[in-house]
This record gives sequence, structure tokens and C-alpha cells, in this order.
Amino acid sequence: MAITNRQMAEHAFLGGMYADEYFPDHVVDKGKAVLVRLCEQIEAERPDGLPALYALTHAATAEFNDLEAEFEAAGSGIETTAREEIGEDFWRIATAYGFEGADVEELIATREW
Repeated sequence: MAITNRQMAEHAFLGGMYADEYFPDHVVDKGKAVLVRLCEQIEAERPDGLPALYALTHAATAEFNDLEAEFEAAGSGIETTAREEIGEDFWRIATAYGFEGADVEELIATREW
């Protein structure tokens, strides 16, 4: 399924991480895939409020939690720059789909990084 939201379809997910050699592209690609799947889920399920959106974002955050070991194995990690980049993309997704009142900290509340 392709993203139909034009703003998200044209967005360069995790662009700052790709631009920083500290983050290996092959692992960042997996993070990007998590965000793309999140957009596809939002479009397919059309959450009817913030609690439903948060359920989707918490599941996606858990996928990022699982990527931490891959970042570490590649000599990297989900640290300050990555946390900000990931959190910003979660917030951008929420607002692109009409959830302007979403709390960025709640979007990624299940994070372990």
C-alpha cells in the first residue's frame, strides 16, 4: 500500500539521520519503514481520536525499541539526535493526519531510548 497523504508521501523520513554518518543507512532504512507503515496504518484504520492514534504510535515506537540493538551492533545508537529526529517525524505524521493536538511525548511514550 502506498501512502496517499501527499505531505507524508513527499516527506524525507529521518532525513537528519541519513545525513549523519554516525547512523548506518541500512538500520535507518528499517526505521523509515516503521514510519511508512505507521502512515499506511493510519490511512487504513483511520483512528477516530487520540487514544486510537496513540495505540498505533506506541506499536511503532516498540519497533524502534527493537532497532536499538541493531544500531548498537553497527556502532551507533538511538541517542539525542536520533530521539529528536524520530520524535519529530512521529509528530509530523500526527499533524499531517489531522491530529494537531497530539502530544509528542505521548506519541512515543513507550520508547526505551
